[in-house]
Amino acid sequence: MFERTLNWKNKDIRSQVDVVSSRSLPTLLLRNAYVLNPYLKQWISANVWIHHDRIVYVGRDLPKTAVKTTIDCEGKYIVPGYIEPHAHPFQIYNPQTLAEYVSQFGTTTLVNDNLFLLLHCGKKKAFSILEELKKQPVHYYWWSRYDLQTEVPDEDQMLSIDYRKHWGEHPDVIQGGEMTGWPRLLEGDDLMLHCMQCTKRRRKRIEGHFPGASEKTLTKMKLFGADADHEAMTGKEVLKRLELGYYAGLRHSSIRPDLRTILRELHEEGFRHYDHMFYTTDGATPNFYKEGMTNQLISIALEEGVPAIDAYNMAGFNIAKYYQLEDLLGVVAPGRYATLNILESPENPTPVTVLAKGRILKSDGVNTEMFSEPEWKKGGLVPLNLSYDLTMDDLQFSMPLGLKMRNDVIMEPYTIEIDNSVNQLSFDHDESYLAMFDKKGKWRVNTMLKGFASRVQGFVSSYSTTGDIVAIGKNKEDMLLAFKRMKDIGGGIVLAENGKILHEIPLHLGGGASNETYEKVLERENRLKELLFERGYVFTDPVFTLLFLQSTHLPYIRVTPKGIFDVMKKTVLFPSIMR
Repeated sequence: MFERTLNWKNKDIRSQVDVVSSRSLPTLLLRNAYVLNPYLKQWISANVWIHHDRIVYVGRDLPKTAVKTTIDCEGKYIVPGYIEPHAHPFQIYNPQTLAEYVSQFGTTTLVNDNLFLLLHCGKKKAFSILEELKKQPVHYYWWSRYDLQTEVPDEDQMLSIDYRKHWGEHPDVIQGGEMTGWPRLLEGDDLMLHCMQCTKRRRKRIEGHFPGASEKTLTKMKLFGADADHEAMTGKEVLKRLELGYYAGLRHSSIRPDLRTILRELHEEGFRHYDHMFYTTDGATPNFYKEGMTNQLISIALEEGVPAIDAYNMAGFNIAKYYQLEDLLGVVAPGRYATLNILESPENPTPVTVLAKGRILKSDGVNTEMFSEPEWKKGGLVPLNLSYDLTMDDLQFSMPLGLKMRNDVIMEPYTIEIDNSVNQLSFDHDESYLAMFDKKGKWRVNTMLKGFASRVQGFVSSYSTTGDIVAIGKNKEDMLLAFKRMKDIGGGIVLAENGKILHEIPLHLGGGASNETYEKVLERENRLKELLFERGYVFTDPVFTLLFLQSTHLPYIRVTPKGIFDVMKKTVLFPSIMR
């Protein structure tokens, strides 16, 4: 049976009770605020007493003696710290830099995907990352994956039953999923079902991934144990999930900014019950968060006529209740963590002051610099050290089948008809060389990519689902140059042209994430997009294009470590070849 780690020792609880009994003083007092009470669905006038990291009293009384650290909240509003229930925290940024940046906008709890750790860290070292992140002044929780979201030759070794069990038992892991591999479940994958049953026995949640699912499919997934789904794209799809007993994550991400449409369609249907819904940004790329995270979604909800209390409950209370964390988070009440936001008004969800675990992260608009850099090397996240170089022999393209981009992430098969035996492809078309190389140098896949860009010469990335190397371009020499530079800097994304390096994003955490500040990552990503748009990239998010090339939960064809993979038929069309 799952047992959460106790948060406070007996002596801590006794000292907290002593504060309420006036035998000692709170460490922090918030005076004269309007506090959101989600149980009453009211704003109440109250003083909030905090002792170290815990709220010990919310009410009209004041301590009998002046408290040294007091924040006057006259005319201000206090709401629980915002929770992101579905984070992918390694989208070039890393969990620490992401949390440090978005905490200034009020999001102080992240429920995170563990896929990056499964693929980039050793089995024992992955858990060291969780311990390192606990030192930060925000709350991190995690999912435990049932599959690797792509086709790899040794999935049973990388994600063994014992390893899944260790993840599922970890006290910081509060759900299983997301279920990108659900078709396997329908086809009889009893190992996945066994892991899901283990999740249920531990009284943890299971997150779905069911885009476009029919009523029957959603019903079957409910029978298998799914509790929530974030893939609804319309109001009607949300209603269908609610009707079947799901919680619905209302997504607003860099490639699926659906929240406004969903809310409008729900309201057109006359539906205004929000207790089983919450927001998510679903792991957007860096610049999507430039103005914050959950605060932006609350603003959209308010603009679309959601009552303020419901708009804020969808950012905190509903999520905490869903994850069975209501006794710790999502409520400004005795016994909870002192994780809360102080607002100028309910109409402006960007807080002026932010607290997490009782620590002031933002004071009257000023960042108090409370974060520290984790020791990433404890988790095996060090600069990439490739043991091989690429040569022209690695850039031989004879495959008859290529990938055609329908949008940022959807790939279709197409028949290659141009002469791709040359070193330089014409700018008159949008076909480019596409190659993927094993990060250990054992295999390669060589094909063509149509629709990416018409004038990108050499583009190489160690940022991908598995951490294997992606190379795209019109010019083989520039592709080799970009690879060399990527290798020299210890992993990253590199753009080369006419024998020169145009731009680079160093990714020193295993070749998949940056250890630079979030602001620096924003700058580098923005410049990359500008350069790619200038060279013919016509979609929205080239970073996601790189990430999802291998992802077999998306149609229709993918490049994987096993080779060119037909997602719909679940077969390898052309296997990878040994280098």
